[in-house]
Amino acid sequence: MSPSALIDPFGRKIDYLRISVTDRCDFRCTYCMDEDVTFMPRDHILSLEEIIYVAKTFISMGTKRIRITGGEPLVRKNILWAIEQIANTNGLEELTITTNGSQLYKMAQSLLDVGVSRINISLDTLKAERFYTLTRRDKFQQVIDGIEAASKLPFKRLKINSVMLKNQNDDELFDLAHFALERKMDISFIEEMPLGIITDHNRAATYLSSDEVIETLGRHYELTPSASTTSGPTRYYQVAGYDHKIGVISPHSHNFCDTCNRVRLTAEGRLLLCLGNEHSKDLKSVIRETSADATSLESAIIEALALKPQKHHFNLDEAPQILRFMSATGG
Repeated sequence: MSPSALIDPFGRKIDYLRISVTDRCDFRCTYCMDEDVTFMPRDHILSLEEIIYVAKTFISMGTKRIRITGGEPLVRKNILWAIEQIANTNGLEELTITTNGSQLYKMAQSLLDVGVSRINISLDTLKAERFYTLTRRDKFQQVIDGIEAASKLPFKRLKINSVMLKNQNDDELFDLAHFALERKMDISFIEEMPLGIITDHNRAATYLSSDEVIETLGRHYELTPSASTTSGPTRYYQVAGYDHKIGVISPHSHNFCDTCNRVRLTAEGRLLLCLGNEHSKDLKSVIRETSADATSLESAIIEALALKPQKHHFNLDEAPQILRFMSATGG
């Protein structure tokens, strides 16, 4: 299959696939899900063999980068085996993972060994009590230990992801940035995305724009917009005196859809064409058809790309239009 097959209706080359390997998570972050969230039945989730099959098909069609996400991907049994199978596929340039960090203290070395080159670690606070409030779990030190373990290993890149909420953790902007930069890690500050209905807080009231984040950090650091980019939506700033960068992800204030090169495979096997829309195609049914072959899956992927919208529309003044939680989508 020619790599030119992965072109959407707006001429964007889709060379980046994010795979959610589970909707389950050992945290219950307030901006992501409610405490009593209902996870999908296990038989609705793609098997690891099916995930590998889809990943290898995408790679054969021109995908260069794959990110493993969840839920929390490291809680899935035998995930290291699946990661190794994907990472060692000819044609793939980079395999990365996004994690809440809870398992890194015991799995960081194994992730490096099976071929993970970059890790994004979610960390929204450096205060143990606040960590418990935000995640509803008492695992702060476990996450910090995991970050320290990973930082001692020769990964190509480590990055902290922080969702910033006004009047909840926005007083820690500098502390979080300092924590990352001193450990030779980048950090991205993320505007909260209105996915799924939550009851913990009003998203409009806690919204903090990326512009406010950069303005605040500019009082502590000399920041210069960076020309460097990654395969994701982060806009980076060079920090005087440091080799690593501060970034922002701005789904509300600075729509980044014009450069979107991504699609997402959800844990239940739907190919999601846009984080902020419901446009998707069921690949699981294609995979599980008795007469299905590689050509059938390739054709389904090409048909799905025709559904990719030009951009998303988030409005904090309206009830969430996307009812699935981020944990079911993949970061």
